[in-house]
Amino acid sequence: MRVLYVSKAMIASAYRDKLRALAGHVELRALVPERWGRQRVDPPVAGEEWLRTAPARAHGHNHFHVYRGVRRILRESEFDLVHVDEEPYSAVTAQLARHCRSVRRPFVFFAWQNLPKRIPAPFRALRGYVFARAAGGIAGTDAAAAVLRGWGFAGPLAVIPQMGFDASRFRPDSAARAATREALGMRDTDFVVGFAGRLVREKGVHVLLEAFAALAEARLLLIGAGPERNPVLRAAARAGIADRVLLAGEVASPAMPGLLTACDVVVLPSLTARNWAEQFGRVLVEAMACGVAVVGSDSGEIPAVIGDAGIITPEGDAAALRAALTHLASTPGDRAALGERGRRRALERFTNAGIAARTAAFYRDIVKGERR
Repeated sequence: MRVLYVSKAMIASAYRDKLRALAGHVELRALVPERWGRQRVDPPVAGEEWLRTAPARAHGHNHFHVYRGVRRILRESEFDLVHVDEEPYSAVTAQLARHCRSVRRPFVFFAWQNLPKRIPAPFRALRGYVFARAAGGIAGTDAAAAVLRGWGFAGPLAVIPQMGFDASRFRPDSAARAATREALGMRDTDFVVGFAGRLVREKGVHVLLEAFAALAEARLLLIGAGPERNPVLRAAARAGIADRVLLAGEVASPAMPGLLTACDVVVLPSLTARNWAEQFGRVLVEAMACGVAVVGSDSGEIPAVIGDAGIITPEGDAAALRAALTHLASTPGDRAALGERGRRRALERFTNAGIAARTAAFYRDIVKGERR
């Protein structure tokens, strides 16, 4: 089966792990923009001969970009299916819907949107156009699938998490843990709390800082960048814990496994906003895969991702988060048990290999249905 996979996210080599797994199930061609904003596409690595780039108009602007020359690409190869890795109300999804119809090829779209918010009229029109022509859809979560049904999509729909992990990279590794702690100036006996993500208000970093301040003999490792960086530094200084807070900034994906294994617990304290709730929480899956205990707020999809393999606290509740961290700091046996449970859950549900197999199976169902 020949599949064209269209995705702006895949300009980053680290995100192409899933496509490398998918290429083992289908004859794959991936189309990505030459650049997204200031970021240029990462060059293909060995085994990515299926990667192709094209110029995009309005690159860097979610839901507005479209490709140049995509119709020619569709006509060059007789794909059995096109997978548009974008929301159904995005301009590029409607563009591919139009061209797929002209060459009589089925396509599927992907959706993360987990809130039934009202979108502006032009985008509602794009969504209706896509819904009327799509052979199927893939939702990243059950909540996203419910939103699609509530918006009126009646076609075949699969729920497949699209944020997987490479099991060969994200795993327990005592040597990497020791080396990373030494490089960061941390002792083996330190209780290390980790966070990874954008430093923005919605991620709840200020709630984590408030909860952490009461922990003695602990270190806080913040991985990421964003507008909350300076407020976090000032708050840490006011609380007298600046010497125990380390901002690692943005790091390359290959460094993430080592940083996560250096932590005793990883926290995602996201806060639901008017038009946003946590859509997945990839860092939780990666930490679980590394055998690290996780704590998350009850925002959006976090409880569904963690399941019974971690601790859930009410969003915005610093006292509850502090209690969870205090418990884990004082009970290494419970930490280890949660880490083991989380790794089992990650391996069962979130590996790139598993996601690729489920995605390819859905493709086959769609193509068979189209050929009936």
